[in-house]
Amino acid sequence: MNTSKIISLQNISEISRDRRKLVFTNGCFDIIHAGHVLYMQEARKLGDILIIGLNSDASVKRLKGSDRPVNNEEDRAIVLAALECVDYVIVFEEDTPYNLIKAIQPDVLVKGGDWKEEEIIGGDIVKAKGGSVISLPYWKGHSTTSIIRRLG
Repeated sequence: MNTSKIISLQNISEISRDRRKLVFTNGCFDIIHAGHVLYMQEARKLGDILIIGLNSDASVKRLKGSDRPVNNEEDRAIVLAALECVDYVIVFEEDTPYNLIKAIQPDVLVKGGDWKEEEIIGGDIVKAKGGSVISLPYWKGHSTTSIIRRLG
């Protein structure tokens, strides 16, 4: 198992100095499904390096409730890192990735179609340095919440 793509905040400055186009997105990725994979593949096409910010277990609990996450952060990080389109995964403890985006300084910030561009956290940071904020199309029927509801 290759976990070299799972990085810490200390590695960010080295990656941020890279002159290639950095793309960042984030999420809980509680149950990784086809919608996530399609989303990450599209995000990767927008630049040279795709960095995934992954909400920690504690963060997911605060955002989604005490019965979440379904899979722990280590397992979620390993699955994300195994995807060919993902270059790096970094776990963050806050509820939002604002400080992580500030540290990474990506060229492109991406979220799923359920987010309006003006609602995307960290968009101000990216736009201030001339980057772009993109809301990718939502793939209907591909939602972790809907999967969990079907199981309940």
